[in-house]
Formats: sequence, C-alpha cells, structure tokens
Amino acid sequence: MASADGGVGASAGDGVGEGAGDVDVCVVGAGPVGLTLAIGLRRLGIRVRIVDKAPATKREARALVLWARAREALDALGVGETLRRHGVELESVTIHARDRALGELTTGWARSAHARPLNIEQHDIERLLSEELARLGTRVEWNTELTDVKVHDDRAEFTLRHENGTVESAVAPWIVGCEGTASVVRDRLGIPFEGRRRTGLQVVQGNARPTWQLGEEPGRGHIFLAPHRSLLVFPLPGGGFRFFCFRDDPDPTLTAAPTIGELRDLVAETALMPGLRLEPTEHLWLNRARFSDRVAARLRSGRGLLAGDAAHAWAPVGGHGMNVGILGAHNLAWKLAAVHHGQAAESLLDTYSDEQRLLAVRYIREMRFNFMELPLPPLGFRAFTATVPAALARRGVQRRLDLRLSDLGRNHGDSALSRQRPGRRHRAGPRAGDRMPDVALAAGAGGQGTAAVRLHTLLGYERWTLVLHAARADAGVLDLLREACEGFPTPVRVLPVTPWDAAEARRLGHPDDLRLVRPDGYVGLVAPLARTALLRSYLVTLASEGRTPVRRPQEHHPHDPHRPH
Repeated sequence: MASADGGVGASAGDGVGEGAGDVDVCVVGAGPVGLTLAIGLRRLGIRVRIVDKAPATKREARALVLWARAREALDALGVGETLRRHGVELESVTIHARDRALGELTTGWARSAHARPLNIEQHDIERLLSEELARLGTRVEWNTELTDVKVHDDRAEFTLRHENGTVESAVAPWIVGCEGTASVVRDRLGIPFEGRRRTGLQVVQGNARPTWQLGEEPGRGHIFLAPHRSLLVFPLPGGGFRFFCFRDDPDPTLTAAPTIGELRDLVAETALMPGLRLEPTEHLWLNRARFSDRVAARLRSGRGLLAGDAAHAWAPVGGHGMNVGILGAHNLAWKLAAVHHGQAAESLLDTYSDEQRLLAVRYIREMRFNFMELPLPPLGFRAFTATVPAALARRGVQRRLDLRLSDLGRNHGDSALSRQRPGRRHRAGPRAGDRMPDVALAAGAGGQGTAAVRLHTLLGYERWTLVLHAARADAGVLDLLREACEGFPTPVRVLPVTPWDAAEARRLGHPDDLRLVRPDGYVGLVAPLARTALLRSYLVTLASEGRTPVRRPQEHHPHDPHRPH
C-alpha cells in the first residue's frame, strides 16, 4: 500500500533475541564503528552478535571529535541527543603563531541541526553506544577473540576463543570485520591492505589542564603553529583540554608513551609559553603514535565485509578517521539489512565497498595538503602563516573551511546508485549522490505554519523517501508515483513538502523534479516528475538479482566533492 505520508514496500520485520547460533550478522570489534553498525542493523530487524577480544571499552586518549555529518548519522540511529548531552560543542578555534593570534575559525556555518563539531571522548562514545545496543537487545561479548573465518556462498563460518580458553565454532549469514588495522577478518578473506607507512610524522597527545593566560572557555579551542610543529588544543567535556601535537620524527626508535614533562615541553615550545605548567586530568592519558595510510583493496568478499580501521586507516590529520568509519557503518547497515531481507540485490553491497573506499582514498589524498595541522619546515611555515589572517577575515573562506570539516559536502556522485535526470542541464538543488539538504519546511501541508519543520526529521533510516514539492503533488501525480512504487520490496515513503520560503525552495530543487532519497540521507535519483518510468526503472534495478551492469566509480570525481547546498 502507498500514501502521501506512508511507506511503500515490505517492512523489515521484528527483531528477536540473539544467541550464539541464532544471528544474521556477526560484527567483530566493538569500537564506535562496530557499535554503530550493530545499532543500525538492530533497528532494521537484523539479529546481531558483536564480539571483541578486549575486556571492556578502553579508557585512553583516542578520537575526540564528531563532525556534523557523523552527528547526523548517529542522530538518525537514535543516539544523537544522548551523545550531545555528554559532549561539548566546539564553537571557535583561535589560530596562533609567533606568540600572537592570527585569527579565529568559527563553526556552525552549515545548515544542519548538528552544525557544530562535538568534542566527546571515544571511550564515552563506546560506552553510550554499548548501552543503546543493550537496550535494543544485544550485548557486547567481551574477552571473545575471533581466530579464523571462512566464507561460503550462503554463510560465514568462524572460530571464537573465549576468556576461559574454550574455542567455539559458529556460523552466520554475514560477518563484518570492524576490529582495526590488524583485522583477522581482512586477513582471512585475503584482502590486501594497500598503502605505505607515513614517515617523518608522529603524534604526541594527552589530556591535561594548562596554567596559561588563555583561560578555559567552554567551546573554544586553539591551534598553535610553529616550524616542524602543529599543536591542537580542544576543550574536554569534563574540563581541561586534549593536546594533539603533530610534529616531525627525529627519533623513530622512540616508541614509549610520552611523559607529562615531554608533553609540557612540546606545548611550551610550540606555543612560546616557557612558564607553562600542565596538570594531569583525573585520568592521565598520554599517547605517542605513528601511522600508515592504507585502504583495503576491496571492502567485500562474498559474505564477509570490512568497516572502520579494518577497511581504511590514515594519520589523524583533520580528525576524521572515526567519523569516516561511522559514516561507513551508517552506509553499510541499511544495505546489508535490505539484502538480507530480500529487498535488494546482493550487488547493493558492492556499492558500499565502492563508495566507502573512494571516500577513504579522497581523505588520504586531501589530508596531505592540510597545512593547518601538518608540521611545516621554516620556509613553508612562514609562507603559510602569512596568508592565514587575510583568509580567516573572509566569510567565504570561513564557510568553505567549515563545510570541508563538517563532511556535509561529501557526496557519492560516482556511485552506481546515483542517477541524474538524463539529457538536460542541471537545475538548482541537490544532485544525485549529494546529501539531501535539511530544508526548512512549512509545518502545514497546505501552507506555512507557525514554525518550520526540518526535512531530515521526516526522512527515515528504515526506508527510502520520495521528496517532491507539494505544489506539484496533485492527486494525479501522487497516483502515478504510487503506481511506480507498487510491487517492489523496497520501502518508499512518498513525501510532498512545502518549503518555508523561496530560498528553501531553491535548496530543495526545481518543482518539476522528484528526488528519491536513500535511507542514509543521500539522493539516489533525480528525475522529472513527468517521467515516472525512470523511478520504476531505478527500483527495478535496485531489487533485481539480474541487474544491468553499471559504471563503477573512479577515483577522480567530475564534480566538486565539497559543493555547498
């Protein structure tokens, strides 16, 4: 059945309790990526088992920032508000060099309910996601190590070693490796981890409270630039700061964690504050790390898949590694559920591999030019810092930097799932593969209400959404759209909307176009309302096992990967 405000297609089904031999997907690794994937699958009625060889969530200095697009993804899975309450939003960052402030980078320019980055410790993210997953009926099996995997045409067989030494042979229709760079799943699937070690760069980091004149203003961070050094200082939710120092690597044999004294010296020298003192936070977390830039040759081998650091890893320049992994889990969960429920062809999972792998390759390429964080030699330092004040004084630069950091401009324009109306010049609005803008809508269907409604609150992770201007949604048009969607297992909600004003109408797109939005919020199809055959063809391709071969994405995107909307 179909209606203007209802779904079209089969439901995902009810979730049931999981046991060792009664699961649909085994997720290996209970970090932020594995937990996000498990939550997404559970919300779509998939029975999940999640295992991790660690004894519990880790309490150490690791990832800290959730950017806007990852926050949107987590909010779509029902945990956005919980995370917000335990974090602190970063409002501005002051850039310093040569003992003076060069300018200020402000956040929140993007049009999103989660426009500002959220500072929250990774161990808190893991704890909160584990609690949410438990509420959904699945608990992490700690002290459980995956030792072997074999995939077959219809299942994955795997071996687990438990804390007491017992070995378990288990089976599930699908297995996903989210267990980090030393992934057993990736190794047993025989997937190469392509790339190389990053030389000349180490990261020294820790949590501490500084004694300095800059104070401790909630929501304000700092970046200190110096030759061969870049120091990022971000506020922590519980007080104090996380200090990240990207620096050269004069002694690669030094592998031990830094002392609080070494961190103090690095901060004092970089910030030109010789009298600085650092007081450890309640939990003294110090870390030294070196990195490789690597991407798995493919993210799927039959019934086995990869996500997070098992699929891609790079130096934490820009602080996007965890975010990209979370977005990948958000991308994978709905696709894996759709395939398992018979709503889509297995080839849908190949689009996850293509999209996510290309996203990682682009990040690695772009991070090589992040001169705000990469340590520069003296000449490069002088040249770069000379441009910073004028650049930060321009609103356009602020907007572009914020958009790049937010990940909201990232797209899947090269994906096999992205189809644009053929043969006509592009008009206003998002293109196929773009994130659907969070357009402000009139509250009432027939005209403006007293308060705006955000489009993202009307999208759903459990379905596709067919968005069109209500002004063009007469009974005849709606009947044709319902007819085009009927008979397919893919759930589709037909959603006529009224933009709040003319500016929001332009963001939504031309009134004569329809946009079919994927469960993860990206536009799959842009087509004329009058050509419902294009909609039907798209849905046929999505559901058919005998789908027509489509162009696979290339590394070079013909469009700007950060185009704003």
